[in-house]
Amino acid sequence: MNAEQDLPFLHHPHPEPVAVDVRTAMLKNPGFGRVFTDHMVTIRWTEGRGWHDAQVRPREALTLDPANAVLHYAQEIFEGLKAYRTKDGGISLFRPEQNAFRFQASAERLAMPVLPVSTFLQAIEQLVKVDADWIPGGEGSLYLRPFMFANEAFLGVRPSSEYLFVVIASAVGAYFKGGKKAISVWLSEHYTRSAAGGTGAVKCGGNYAASLIAQAEASRNGCDQVVFLDSKDHRWVEELGGMNIFFVFEDGSLVTPPLSGTILPGITRASLISLARSEGREVREERYGIDQWRADAASGKLREAFACGTAAVISPIGEIKSTGGDFTIGDGSSGPVTEALKAKLVGIQRGEIADENIWVRKIA
Repeated sequence: MNAEQDLPFLHHPHPEPVAVDVRTAMLKNPGFGRVFTDHMVTIRWTEGRGWHDAQVRPREALTLDPANAVLHYAQEIFEGLKAYRTKDGGISLFRPEQNAFRFQASAERLAMPVLPVSTFLQAIEQLVKVDADWIPGGEGSLYLRPFMFANEAFLGVRPSSEYLFVVIASAVGAYFKGGKKAISVWLSEHYTRSAAGGTGAVKCGGNYAASLIAQAEASRNGCDQVVFLDSKDHRWVEELGGMNIFFVFEDGSLVTPPLSGTILPGITRASLISLARSEGREVREERYGIDQWRADAASGKLREAFACGTAAVISPIGEIKSTGGDFTIGDGSSGPVTEALKAKLVGIQRGEIADENIWVRKIA
């Protein structure tokens, strides 16, 4: 089948979907990543046949052979994006084609088959449409998790000959507990997230597994997140456990670490760079050292810092803790540039602000 042609999808409606009153109660306070919709999408890939057997089907447990390659060699990638209920009552996605492109890049790095962009979008849209009633009102959204993993029962270090692509959906509220307050981050001095030539720019489960011990250290020290330094010099700020980072200075300019192959190319990150520059702000993609961060915060030159990503959107950073001493940015709360950028981005996503860049993809 031509990679540009749409796959035929079979629809198998859930025979016993969650009752309306039960679903309504679940959506009042869904939290993050705990409330799942009725359906999922699955597509198979096998050597010699390619992509086939596309289905929208009831969400259920997957059955894996104990020798499944993903359990032993971690050949797995994923994405994260959201569906929003817009001001006019419609449903939209935000730059989903960028998720599709990044999914392709991740697949290539992990020697996996490349899913066509059109098929990725088709899978997302079909699941959102069938489970549209799960999109919460207010500030909530439907978090979409496309993922793909090796699905061959074989104990050998080589690419799998079979893969399964799946999309599940989760009704979500705020990512961080406490809502809009500034978060605190722990400086990881013993662990690194990625190294040159590794998988830092790939959205694969292994990157996150490797960060969990540092995140646990952050939690023990009363912090919401962990921030990693580079693996070579242990000097340059790279990113948080699962989010990119920005610094805002007294002249209104912004700095964010460059995409050097060790940092995930965040879609929210790219969007914020574009929005800030459209407002006339200078945005520099350059290395920023931890010693400089500490000095600029002390002098007042650094006014704000924030983390960003699909799940949390934008989270202001108020305090940095480490074994070498703690320091605060500004007054420890969210700043005006952070709030303005977040308001503009969220406004575009939800159809409240004009989409001049044609980032929003309406699907209903």
